[in-house]
Amino acid sequence: MIDLNSIVTPSPGIVPRKTGDEYVLVPVSNNIADMDSVYTLNETGAFIWERLDGKSSLAEIISCMQSEFDVDAETAKNDLLTFVTEMEKFLIITG
Repeated sequence: MIDLNSIVTPSPGIVPRKTGDEYVLVPVSNNIADMDSVYTLNETGAFIWERLDGKSSLAEIISCMQSEFDVDAETAKNDLLTFVTEMEKFLIITG
C-alpha cells in the first residue's frame, strides 16, 4: 500500500518521451515499443513523473507541487494520489 512516506519509482520497461509540449510514457519489452499502450501525461503528471526518482517520498513531491503550481497541500496530495493510483493500476510504477 502506498502512503505519503512511500518512495515510488517507474517500472522497468517504461520509457518517457517528450516531444514538443507532449509527454508520453511508452512501455517497451524486448526493445519493442508497445504503441497500443502509450500513456499521455498532462503538465502535472509530467511534473510528478520527473520526481519519481527513487529518492523522493510522496510527501516531498507534494511539497514540490505546492511550490510549482501554487496550490495548497490538500490539492497537491489529491492530485498526486490520483496519479500514483492510476499509474500503479497499470503497473507503470512500483513502490
